[in-house]
Formats: sequence, structure tokens, C-alpha cells
Amino acid sequence: MEELLLQNLVTGDAEAQIRAATQLGNLSSKQRHSLAERGVMLPLISMLHSHDFEANEAALLAVLSLAFVSERNKRLILKSGALPALLSLLQCRSEVLMELTITALMILSSCKANKLSIASSGAIEQIVDILSGEYANGTGMNTNKDTITISMQARLDAIATLHNLSTCHHIMPSLASSGAVFSLLQIIRFCEKPSQLVEKAIALLDDVVSSSQIPLKETASSCGAIGALVETLEEGSMESKEHALTVDGTWRAKTMAEELLLLLRDRSSYGPRNQQSRNEVIEQIMQEIDAEGEDVAGSTALRLLAKLSSSNQCNL
Repeated sequence: MEELLLQNLVTGDAEAQIRAATQLGNLSSKQRHSLAERGVMLPLISMLHSHDFEANEAALLAVLSLAFVSERNKRLILKSGALPALLSLLQCRSEVLMELTITALMILSSCKANKLSIASSGAIEQIVDILSGEYANGTGMNTNKDTITISMQARLDAIATLHNLSTCHHIMPSLASSGAVFSLLQIIRFCEKPSQLVEKAIALLDDVVSSSQIPLKETASSCGAIGALVETLEEGSMESKEHALTVDGTWRAKTMAEELLLLLRDRSSYGPRNQQSRNEVIEQIMQEIDAEGEDVAGSTALRLLAKLSSSNQCNL
């Protein structure tokens, strides 16, 4: 069966190729390894580039079967040149194909050897754009007829892909500059809480904000950021509450909360009198944070920041 399957993929007509790609998922792990070593990805990549939906879908499912629990196959898939075809499918007009492609990228990005290649390909920006499109109108619902609405599972897979890439510290600057902070904050603000999606978004935001001052400043200056984190503290799951605190507190509460406060203090959108009054309140908050233990400092900081920002026209 293995030999016939490869033959049909390489020399068969379109129907035979689709049938063979579909059957690939029924093979044993050992057989799939063998096919990957023998160059099965080349005809599958050709099918990924096809303008035929059934060929695209069958090839994507075959790629997922090859990549499943096999680090070697994950490396071979990228070395065979699959990435450009996958990125092209991310921009297609089919929800099914987009979601299968996101899942494929999630699995492939879990392989350490693939991370830099995926990050340098532009995949981060495309995934962030897809997530941003879901919340572009500030309601958490995609009302743009020109963009495809993806399922909740696909959104989770998209965030998981970004998280996989974030574990490589060389990639974090690209992630921080990709617009991910805005997209994650939109998810946190507008998705129902508690939810797994908000949990994953906060966990990734925690990682990104921890990487440098740039995403920290973006979070501090984003409308609704602090309020959304406070809401998560009040309504989110235990895991999301812990990450919400970590973004501005818990074990590093004093340093990060104080940095956010200093950023707020330095904003120039206030008159001299209001700025002075605001700075006095901020200094008082910082003293309270210093006086408290790390276990509660993050929660206190977030709640006081929310109260402080309530008088601001653009709530933090």
C-alpha cells in the first residue's frame, strides 16, 4: 500500500492524488516516516499550491498526519519547502483551509528547529492580522465581509502558534513589534470571561510584556488595558487571574507595577495642575505597593490603576 500510495501521489491524476493523500492518514507511524524520507512532501506541496479545494484539503490533512508526534517529519516538512504554500493558504477565502493551515503551523512551530524559519517567513504578522480581524470593530465580532471568520478552536491554535514561537528568545522582538500586543488586548477586552481564549491570550501577553520595555509601554498606553486586566481578576478563571496579576504583579509586582505607574506619570496629556495631582496619587500608590507583600501587590496595583484611570477620557 505504501508504494502504491507514493506512486499515485507522484504520477497519478488529480483524483488519484487526492485519494492517496487522504489514505496517508491511515498508515502507521513507521510507514509515514518512510514516506517522508522518500520525498512524499514534494507532490503534497504541489497539491497545496493547487487551486482545487479538495486537493488543498487532502494535502493539508496529509501534512498534519505526517507531522503528528514526529519531530523528524516536522523538520522534513519545512525543509521540503512547505512554508510558502502554507502562508499562501493563510490568505485564502476558505475558512476550512485557513483553519487547517493554522493547525499545521501550530504543530510545525512546536519543533525547535522550525521556529526561526517560521518566524522569519512573515507567519507571525499574518497570524496576528487574522486575530486582529476578528476584533477590528471593537466588539469581539467580525463584521467585515472581506475577511474570514475563524472558529474558536482556530483562534486558540493561532495563539498557541505564537506561544510556540515565543519560547525562542530571538523571536520575541519580532513578536513584540508585530501588533500582537494590540490583538491580545482586544481578545482580553472583548471576549467572554472566563474563557480558554482569554486565558491563553493573557498568558502570551505576559510573556511578550516581560520581554522588553516596548510591549510594556504599548500595554500601559493602550485604551482599556488595565480595565480589562482588572475585569479578568474579577471574573476570570484562576489561571487567567494569575497571569493577569503576573502582567503587572505577583512575584515581580513591585518592579512592573511601578514601571506602569511611571509610564502613566510621564504621559503628557494632562494640564500642569491635573498632572501634579495625578503624580501625587501615583506616588501614594507606589508607596502602598512597596508596603505590601508580593502576593497582593499585583492585585492592589491593578485595582488602584483602574480607579486612577477612571477619570481619564481614554481608560487604561
